[in-house]
This record gives sequence, structure tokens and C-alpha cells, in this order.
Amino acid sequence: MSYKIAGIDVHKRVLMVVVIDASTPEEKPERRRFTTMASDLRRLSCWLREQGVEEAVMESTAQYWRGVWLELEPYLRLQLAQAFSNRAPRGRKHDFKDAERLVRRLIADELILSFVPDGEQRTWRDMTRMKTQLRRDRVRLQSQMECLLEEMRIKLSSVVSDLLGASGLRILRALAQGETDPKKLALLGDDQLKCSEEQLVHRPDSYLYYRDFALQWESCPELLPLSPLMQR
Repeated sequence: MSYKIAGIDVHKRVLMVVVIDASTPEEKPERRRFTTMASDLRRLSCWLREQGVEEAVMESTAQYWRGVWLELEPYLRLQLAQAFSNRAPRGRKHDFKDAERLVRRLIADELILSFVPDGEQRTWRDMTRMKTQLRRDRVRLQSQMECLLEEMRIKLSSVVSDLLGASGLRILRALAQGETDPKKLALLGDDQLKCSEEQLVHRPDSYLYYRDFALQWESCPELLPLSPLMQR
């Protein structure tokens, strides 16, 4: 019984595709080249279905395999092979031969396959990883800000529980804009901050630290609007 498998050698700009019938692997395979543009990925999907392909295998090449996977996922059974399990012998690289080798090693059960969860699970996993990374970036940013504040003799973190919270951000923005009046800075805090102006801010002796703080603030503005997201 005919069972066709496609091997896809994935590159940044092109795809080398080979179709082999697993029931007669000695026959000459069908070969086709596609680009990785969206329109060509749709052509690839249509061509594989016209060929009667039921399964496809590709290498996990950087992130380039993701677009191909998403296009073919609704129609075919897909396999993602770890690249080192499809290494070619020493010598010149041949893209169509690499794609053909993928299929033949899949048939011979010689490939090491990676688990790829379904679309919904991938979405939740990506969101969780992104949130974890944002938390790490926020901790790094807070540590850098606190270090500069200590050099400026501003004990903001001693009276504000969250340096990147609402009150803390208002004071930090004012500092970055050059505000040096302790009374004006203290007024930016919420009513819930039970501390005196002397406790909150002490006037520094040098404006050099304000310049450093302003530069530090401008270097990572993309993280500051994300602070409320980290509390969810």
C-alpha cells in the first residue's frame, strides 16, 4: 500500500522538498524547491497534498522550521528531527540529498525526533516563557536602579515596597527628567507611604549621579510599561 513521506530540508530562504513512497523507496523520488515566503508555503502545502503525502519530516533548523510547520500542521502528520541525527558524511553538502536522507532515516527509525505539542499548548508555553523572561528582566532593571539610587544617597527602596510600582515609577521618572527638589519628589508618592520627606529623599552632593541615572533610565524604557503585567 502506498504511503508517501516528504522530507524537507529547511533553510532561511529556501526549502528543498523530496517525496518518497515508503512502500517502494528504491524508486526515484519527486523533487521540488520552494522559497520560505508565505505564498510559496501555501504552494508547498497544495503540492504535497496533490502528491498524496501523508507524513512529512524536517530538521529543527534554528527557528526557520516554525513557519513550515504551522502551514502544514492542519493537513499532514509532521515529524521534527534533531539536526545532529541527520548528519551527512564528510564532504560537500547536497540539499536534496539531505531531504532524501531525512525520509530514509525516518523509515529506518534512525532519527531522533523532538516532541512538538499542539498549537494551544505551544501558545501557553510561549506565553509562560515570555513572562518568566520579563520577570528576570524586571529584577535586573530594579537592581540597576537601586544601585544608582544608593550612589545618589536616595533611600527610595527603603520606604517603597516596589521600586517599579506606581509611586516608585513616578519618582524615578521625575529623577530621570532632572528633578532634584526633595519636597517635589516626596509629593509624588501615594498617601499610603508613611514616611517623612527626609526619609524619602536626601539631596545629593553631585549632579553627576543624576546624569548617570538619566542615561540608565533611557537605556531600558521598554521594560517599565511591563511592570503591571508582572503582577498578574
